[in-house]
Amino acid sequence: MSFSGNVSRQLSMSTIVQAITSYAPISRASIAKMTGLSKQTVSEIMAQLEDDGLVQTVGQTEGHVGRRAVVYEINPRVALVAAVDLGGTKVRVAVCNLVGEVVAETVAPTIKDGGVAVTAQIADLIRELATENEIEPSAIRTVVVGVPGVPQPDGTIAFAPNVPGVDEIDFAGTLSEVVGVEVIVENDVNLAALGEHWMTKRGDSDDLVFVSIGTGIGAGLVIGGNLVRGATGAAGEVGYLPFGADPFDPESLRVGALERVSATQALIAHYQELTGTTVSVPQIFDAALAGEESAQACLQRAAKNIALAIGAIAAVLDPSCVVIGGSIGARKELTALIEPALRQCFPGAIPIENTLLGNHAALAGATSIALSRLHVALFTGGLKGAEIQVPPPALQTFQEVGL
Repeated sequence: MSFSGNVSRQLSMSTIVQAITSYAPISRASIAKMTGLSKQTVSEIMAQLEDDGLVQTVGQTEGHVGRRAVVYEINPRVALVAAVDLGGTKVRVAVCNLVGEVVAETVAPTIKDGGVAVTAQIADLIRELATENEIEPSAIRTVVVGVPGVPQPDGTIAFAPNVPGVDEIDFAGTLSEVVGVEVIVENDVNLAALGEHWMTKRGDSDDLVFVSIGTGIGAGLVIGGNLVRGATGAAGEVGYLPFGADPFDPESLRVGALERVSATQALIAHYQELTGTTVSVPQIFDAALAGEESAQACLQRAAKNIALAIGAIAAVLDPSCVVIGGSIGARKELTALIEPALRQCFPGAIPIENTLLGNHAALAGATSIALSRLHVALFTGGLKGAEIQVPPPALQTFQEVGL
């Protein structure tokens, strides 16, 4: 796309694109009225956007007296993004169009070799999705990856015991070299918090804490509509709260005292300790529902420790809402145990909700970041300080679809 280099024109373009993304289908006259820009400026920029294939006509206005006007929307297939949720057991990849709709998705077991092998696996999955869905690989312009750890300035991922080797490589740089486009890496639970905030259309001033319980445990903090990362990016690493297991045990420095008694391996180990039998977490839930006391005891212990974590977060942040997700946290049976435990250990009322997005929350958050970045690149030429907020697609686009 050609740019005049005129900052004023680039700002006008970003303003027009914001109006289109927020209110499409929309006419040129409505854009001019909404933005305060002259009809001539709007017509010139819209003509440029249409010539470059970035916007498309989608019909004409209806129900108005007089001449009908052509209405426009962003061309959703002109560029794509890839959202990746890297977990300790699974890696999930979605390719989304320019308005946030999922056009292709896949999931695979996370390769056990870790490190560089994981970046190669992600690149392969993106390429396979493109090939299988007849997508031109060059159309994928940005990749955002959620990782179970804390991205560091040197590109490594700290506090990621469930994906070995990522603390030894420039993860984003290595993946970017393989896929050939910009790669942004963010903590997976942070992305899940952003995804729930974005897809549920909470206001810019709304608070939300997302607590994820699965292979690990962590929290994403959205305060006043903004993600809180902390001084070193480790805000929300609640698995390291110093209770549950002995916080002075060296293993608690590696995994986290709370995580040692509340996540997947903790449940499996506790059940094995009580029964002498090793089963999966879903089997523990099934046994608890069937009335087995050992399984119920496992879930009760986990629920009490998670309630302590939520109470600790609430005592500091006083959030308006706590959303619980992750492969374990999404189970409503667990939430039913957490709520009474929280009432016993914390005096305030804390609204608790189960995730609406299931295992797609991090993908939604990754997509929101990727689209904002790509819109700025496409429509402002990367103008410094420019920002385009992309409205979410329909909620069902990112709700769990069984993959």
